[in-house]
Amino acid sequence: MPRTSFENLLEAGAHFGHLKRKWNPNIAPYVFGEKNGIHIIDLNKTLIKLEEASNAMKQIAKSGRTILFVATKKQAKKIISDALKEVNMPGVTERWTGGMLTNFATIRRSVRKMSDMNKMATDGTLDTLSKKEKLQLSRQRAKLEHQLGSIANMTRLPAAIFVVDISKEHIAIAEAHKLNIPTFAIVDTNSDPNRVDFAIPANDDSSTSIKIIVDTLVSAIKEGMEERKEAQLSNKQNDKKDEAVMDEREKEVIQETSSDEEASAEESESEEVETEIPGDHEDRGEKSKGPKGNNFKKSGGAPKRSPRPNR
Repeated sequence: MPRTSFENLLEAGAHFGHLKRKWNPNIAPYVFGEKNGIHIIDLNKTLIKLEEASNAMKQIAKSGRTILFVATKKQAKKIISDALKEVNMPGVTERWTGGMLTNFATIRRSVRKMSDMNKMATDGTLDTLSKKEKLQLSRQRAKLEHQLGSIANMTRLPAAIFVVDISKEHIAIAEAHKLNIPTFAIVDTNSDPNRVDFAIPANDDSSTSIKIIVDTLVSAIKEGMEERKEAQLSNKQNDKKDEAVMDEREKEVIQETSSDEEASAEESESEEVETEIPGDHEDRGEKSKGPKGNNFKKSGGAPKRSPRPNR
């Protein structure tokens, strides 16, 4: 079931393209017709492409990876920044810094420098500096926050990139292609849809058109994140069940081994009793007698001889 409808796209004005003289010939499969010198986009194909892009983004979000949103146009800045708060994804709404993807290590160092400045401001280290140094650091911190504040939480390269107006953001598209990062974009009639992997033909100059498409994609990302949470919960429950089953098996094995040890101990005792010789105590009594059956006296021992007479 599609996440939006033909009527919603029509009301948002997503079907309006650019002037006929500004069109890109590669957009021809997505053009419905022309009226008053303006191309009209086929919204049925827009719905199909939007659904494909939504399903792809849903799978990316379900795998736990990030999607970078890029929109520096005035019409799309606020829409993108508000939408990203709901899904906690990185975004660029100011000028695209060259090398943000291809030179990501340097960008990360700048982000760490910005975070160190924020720590200095919170722990009071900034107050110990001179007035000139404090002013320089505060200006540098404000500049970094303005350019890189929205990607401060992006610790690795994104799994995909979404762009509004690929003609304006051609540098971001080129860097994503170098790194083989999948690209999603709203493509108007003045742009080439073959430059991106998932092209959504629609009006990229209308704020209402941008909003309805971005909201549709964000809802798909939310679905993927919810499914990921449900899968993690089910895995935890299954792990607990497996641990309980293993504990029961260990208890059964311990009980079996203990019962086997008791049985073997009883068998050994019974064998020892059977191997004892009867009349053993009588033999011990006979050994206390002297030679030829004569018993020694307890008090005197052997009998005394009579003294020999003197001659």
